[in-house]
Amino acid sequence: MIPLPKRIFFGVLMTKIFFRLQDASIREVNVTHTASVMQVAIQSNIRGIEAECGGACACATCHIYVDEAFMSLVPPAQEDECEMLDGVAAERRPNSRLACQIEVTPALDGLTVQIPDRQF
Repeated sequence: MIPLPKRIFFGVLMTKIFFRLQDASIREVNVTHTASVMQVAIQSNIRGIEAECGGACACATCHIYVDEAFMSLVPPAQEDECEMLDGVAAERRPNSRLACQIEVTPALDGLTVQIPDRQF
């Protein structure tokens, strides 16, 4: 994978996230602040992320599939997240994660996630 050029916005390093939506379109979002992938999705009106619990790791309605190229850069899921992933509505895959549990950092620049076909 070719590293993306670093982007600066008013002196702040921007991190780019790509959301592959349920209709196969891709939304690109630039993040200039500390937030979870779920918060970024909600603030950017990404369809398919429900986040009913508001990011408390208590509902699994922010289920995403992390692109394989980024799996080694994302911290491993903790036990509570794994338990929630056991109950997701869409297929659970090895790259399934809850968006509320992934903090956006500059190391994740270019992160691509896929929104599952359903959250309920």
